Amino acid sequence: MNMYEYKGGNIIDKKHILGKEGEEIAEQYLISKGYEIIEKNFTCKAGEIDIIALDKIEYVFIEVKTRRNKSYGTPGEAVHNIKQKHLYKAVKYYVHIHNLENNFIRIDVIEVMKKYNRFKINHIKNAIFLDKN
Repeated sequence: MNMYEYKGGNIIDKKHILGKEGEEIAEQYLISKGYEIIEKNFTCKAGEIDIIALDKIEYVFIEVKTRRNKSYGTPGEAVHNIKQKHLYKAVKYYVHIHNLENNFIRIDVIEVMKKYNRFKINHIKNAIFLDKN
């Protein structure tokens, strides 16, 4: 199986393409549920946050995981302890630099399964808990 695709002088990893496609689907899903998208792909030394959104008065930091099948487990299972720690640190940094300490905050995971150009979404709210320390 070819894991790469050649496009206009660039070799693109198909997993990267699938991930970006999943993030777009997750964004459309969130908008349809009334979320306001604040930022996408926020990156800092601690890690990356795929989507930052506002759900009424609550800031939501979302990790999106996309898969074609469950051969390696569910998409959410890929958000293992190390990934959670990086995400948690990135969220704490974002909250600090934007002075959001006194706001409601949560971290969600959105699982996107793609099969035959159809998408199934599973939104796991409060997937990772923030402590107040």
